[in-house]
Amino acid sequence: MKKLLFFICLHSSLFSNSQEKTAQINWITFEQAMQAREQFIQENTQAIKERKIVPKKVFIDAYTSWCGWCKKMDATTFKDPSVVAYMNQHYYAVKLNAEMRDTIEYDGHKFFNQSPKGKKGSHTLAISLLDGKMSYPTYVIMDENMHRSHIIPGYMKAPEMFSLLNFFGSNNYLRYKQYVEKTNTQVQGSKK
Repeated sequence: MKKLLFFICLHSSLFSNSQEKTAQINWITFEQAMQAREQFIQENTQAIKERKIVPKKVFIDAYTSWCGWCKKMDATTFKDPSVVAYMNQHYYAVKLNAEMRDTIEYDGHKFFNQSPKGKKGSHTLAISLLDGKMSYPTYVIMDENMHRSHIIPGYMKAPEMFSLLNFFGSNNYLRYKQYVEKTNTQVQGSKK
């Protein structure tokens, strides 16, 4: 009996450890996120119209190959099991190399790196998404309709990242936005 109990404990311990080690964010390219989103919409058109489900939001990690803080995010925060689980469930997670050379077509525009070959330069999609404020890492949250909700620069520890993902993923940012708009209206009304 002791041997059986030992084997069960050992097996469950090994299984949970292997799950933790293999759990990772399902990073995709910007183009793959757009394709996945379109496919989801096509497959769920009726449910979306009835507001039973909505497409996932898009989380974009704008990084560069030389960015030390980007590498630290990949090694720590983006390995945290709670961040991984929430990200995979609620977002299309996009890695966007802000200096890549590929051309991306999106929303009727072509985005590309306009610097001469052999020289580093910023990709115009990254410039557009980050409003030209090129610091790394920077994260962009896009809502389910592909509207940019927020730009967040800088390294974040796992608890901060989880809170950020949850704030936007659960749509709490909409309630906050409504609160701010209501407060601003009240302030404007009191000035009259």
